[in-house]
Amino acid sequence: MDVNDVPQDPKDFKEGDKLHKLVYATDKDGKYVGVNSAGWEAENVAMKQAWDAVESDLLETKLKVISGELSPIAFFMQNCLMDIALVAKYVGKWQWQVRRHMKPEVFARLDNAVLNVYAQTFNISKEELINFGKQDQVST
Repeated sequence: MDVNDVPQDPKDFKEGDKLHKLVYATDKDGKYVGVNSAGWEAENVAMKQAWDAVESDLLETKLKVISGELSPIAFFMQNCLMDIALVAKYVGKWQWQVRRHMKPEVFARLDNAVLNVYAQTFNISKEELINFGKQDQVST
């Protein structure tokens, strides 16, 4: 692909002009050079649809946490785009233990050390983890 042919279709979702992707193209001398690209329309539409689906799933999980169906671990795991296997590795637990910790009644009994490890894994404070959704319950 020639440097002048690199797609530059504008994005219409949250990243705006902040993110560009590096692609390689040939310059006038036939050498490969790095060129910033805003992407092309089909790629941008697919990315927007994917992120919309992630946000929709995240909202659904948040509502389940607020209603008491899931613990905050489920929300923060999804918010960090992690799965149970990855969280289990980060917190040093078996996958079945992480699944169990996603139950509100089990989560309520977790000790501070375990809560701190989860909070550190999700890059939040222990208080944010413990109190997630409680403010929303009052206003809902």
